[in-house]
Amino acid sequence: MFKYELQAVCPQTGARAGRFSTPHGWVETPVFMPVGTQATLKSVPHNPFLLEMETQIILANAYHMYLRPGTDLVKKAGGLHKFMNWPRPMLTDSGGFQVFSLSSMLKVKDEGVQFQSPRDGSYHFISPEKAMQIENDLGADIIMAFDECLPPGVSHADTAKSLKRTTQWAERCLNSHQRKDDQALFGIIQGGMFKDLRAESAKDITGMDFPGYAVGGLSVGESMEQMHEVLSWTLPYMPAHKPRYLMGVGTPQDMLKAVATGIDMFDCVIPTRVGRHGQALGLHEKIIIRNAANREDFSPLFADCPCHTCTNYTRAYLRHLFKAEEHLGGTLLSIHNIFFLVDLMRQARKAILDGRYGDFLAEIKVPVPYPALQLAKV
Repeated sequence: MFKYELQAVCPQTGARAGRFSTPHGWVETPVFMPVGTQATLKSVPHNPFLLEMETQIILANAYHMYLRPGTDLVKKAGGLHKFMNWPRPMLTDSGGFQVFSLSSMLKVKDEGVQFQSPRDGSYHFISPEKAMQIENDLGADIIMAFDECLPPGVSHADTAKSLKRTTQWAERCLNSHQRKDDQALFGIIQGGMFKDLRAESAKDITGMDFPGYAVGGLSVGESMEQMHEVLSWTLPYMPAHKPRYLMGVGTPQDMLKAVATGIDMFDCVIPTRVGRHGQALGLHEKIIIRNAANREDFSPLFADCPCHTCTNYTRAYLRHLFKAEEHLGGTLLSIHNIFFLVDLMRQARKAILDGRYGDFLAEIKVPVPYPALQLAKV
């Protein structure tokens, strides 16, 4: 059921427009995928708001769903789509990042990872085979391989050791994946901030012939320049006929620049996280709605934005909601933020199809990263 089509490569940059099919419909790229960690986007009803803004695909997290409510329950409900009443494509992260970043009492072995749940202190063991069982039971259209996620600053020697384990786990995920007909399993390229290890990982993972590939281990505190440098090392090894997913990246300029180098898919919790805390996203600015300047401002957040929030509510009203500690304020700002990022990728796609993505970036005053010029023919 999974099929990727590369439709255009911008002659000015390495930006790509494509699409892929899933059992729940087609997804056109480049695309931003909002994160619904626990089968919901925090404070935003996916029906109707995400459907009305034509969100194509969303995420849920296998780690969190495994711990609560449990994958057995979701499987009995008919999978995540039926459980949460979401009719469009969905992706699940394997939970590797969360196991290593949120859990305590970690014991990492070649067999898998033992950890203590941050919810109730219970102990669990997840192997690549267990991760595949969890994601098979959840039933998303795209699932991710189980990998080891390292914190920033790890040495070359320790990163190399971890990379060997991640590669072995990727192969075990492929061998234990039970729903190849209706779930596409993506491999994840790691290697930290080391050029030779990124190249090694990219060669090994793409050599396993996954339906798609993700670049992991970024958006963990490195600078924008470092992130694009790592992409410039990695992307030349990624095949053109399969989708490329940059995990955990969702700031507007980061996405636009990564698109220029040939990335197709993005996800991030930023739009709902900052929305709940009173920030509205724009391309070159963030509006802090609690600021006193908004107290008597009866204009929309952004005059040229057609989202539900900007067409129906004023800055003064939104500020009032936050000052009154009303949850509706966070919901409305989150709706704007999600729409903004989803629509930004729609605009990027149109510019690529028109063969003018470089001009598009110049018009919106986003500088093209240097690696884009080197990757235009990838």
